Amino acid sequence: MALMHRLANCQHAVRAARLAAHSHQPLPALHHIAPAASVTRKRLLRCDWRQDFFRSQRCPRPVPSCSFCTAAATTVASSEHTPNTAGKPLHNIVKILRDRGLLQEVSSPDLERLASQETFPVYCGFDPTADSLHLGNLLGIIVLRWFAICGHTPVALLGGATGRVGDPSGKSAERPILSEDNIEHNVQSIQALLQRLLSHNGEQGIPEPVLLNNLDWFGTMPLLTFLRQVGKFARVGSMLAKDSVRSRMESESGISYTEFTYQLLQGYDFVHLQREHGCRVQIGGSDQWGNITAGTDLIRRLGSEDGREPPQCFGLTFPLLTSSDGKKWGKSEGGALWLTAEKMSPFKLYQYLLNNTTDQDVIRYLKMLTFLPLDRIQSLEADMQQSDYQPNTAQRLLAEEVINFVHGDEGVSAALTATQALQPGATTALDAATLEAIAGDVPSASLDKGQVIGQPLVQVMVASGLQSSKAASKRMIKGGGVQVNNVRITSEYHEVSLEDLIEGRLLLLAAGKKNKLLVRVG
Repeated sequence: MALMHRLANCQHAVRAARLAAHSHQPLPALHHIAPAASVTRKRLLRCDWRQDFFRSQRCPRPVPSCSFCTAAATTVASSEHTPNTAGKPLHNIVKILRDRGLLQEVSSPDLERLASQETFPVYCGFDPTADSLHLGNLLGIIVLRWFAICGHTPVALLGGATGRVGDPSGKSAERPILSEDNIEHNVQSIQALLQRLLSHNGEQGIPEPVLLNNLDWFGTMPLLTFLRQVGKFARVGSMLAKDSVRSRMESESGISYTEFTYQLLQGYDFVHLQREHGCRVQIGGSDQWGNITAGTDLIRRLGSEDGREPPQCFGLTFPLLTSSDGKKWGKSEGGALWLTAEKMSPFKLYQYLLNNTTDQDVIRYLKMLTFLPLDRIQSLEADMQQSDYQPNTAQRLLAEEVINFVHGDEGVSAALTATQALQPGATTALDAATLEAIAGDVPSASLDKGQVIGQPLVQVMVASGLQSSKAASKRMIKGGGVQVNNVRITSEYHEVSLEDLIEGRLLLLAAGKKNKLLVRVG
């Protein structure tokens, strides 16, 4: 520890250790620690690169070339790994979640010790209330992903059965009952999304996800069997004491028996997954604490009844996404922020993250919603206090990282292209996908082909409502302020041709730097 204090002054050392820890790169050889241990603080202060560090806050030498960085990296990384009984280093997942603000409650401190000694399946449930997940659900996916990075198998449980009942947690009224076909469609859509987001994509050491549907065991279980084998172990007093139940019972609408039994169904999910798949941990948002502890309690009771010592199982919750003023964060004026491009384009999600994240919240969101090393986030936090900091730099980083995780490199490219297309005076080359992405963020008009093809541009500008008169349109063209699809028009006699239309149906007009209009040609 003393060595770490002497050497951790070098920012590069910490960065190297974090990168090694979170990318499964081989750690620096342990033999570097012994010679480095004799390095005194006085000698460290004479390091040739010390002045460079104070100027740039980063060691200018690559890790293999700097013995100070190498030794400190080894020390820091070693302190964050606990060897299991097989001698394989495991990440301290509980510490990672705690440091990133992703830990609200854990049912027992034993989880931190156990997770550092062995790996096991960890599950999170997703009810099919819609055909996509939203930004609030992303936290559960990210926590599962962190468990996977640490070697634990992520299990995503689709609520094909529980979705037919409805979770009362956090709701002031009962959810509307969806049709069987709707629920099945939603399950299939969410399953595809989870498979894509949780897959390791060739990354070494990360287990492939397991996707299950609780309708597979509840669908064939008779009611009497459930009551005899599960219901007899549920205590009504404990069920009534859950916050999700008590708050609804005190409300005007009350709670139905159907919703009241939801926690018992979710509790049995944990029992089944523990018995059939070896799951030891259930994770969920903080509003799921009652349902999760119902599962750990049921595992204990059923195991005791069978005369077997039940395995120790754990519940872990993460905070809900809220802004600094305590309000739920993650919904636009149009509703939820969906994670599938069919329901919300990468551009629209990017714009929300960019424009609705305050400086007070952005660092916390970077820790929770991205996989960036903490030292980089902390460095950015320090940069935000400097006079030369460019506003919204942190917000842009947040938006790009979230879009990259949810939609990949293509989604980031599409979001950035559309964003650039909307900038004042933009010259970005356009395509139909980009124009469709920005359609909800610029005014639009619909014109027949006869009103556009072969017509003077000044007349089209008036017909679309972009300008009030031909004279005003001509003055704007003479002043160099008119663009068609981000191409400046210099002639007031310009006629719109079929070649001007993107895919023969779209036209982006601009009069001045900020006044844009999307014309749909029918």
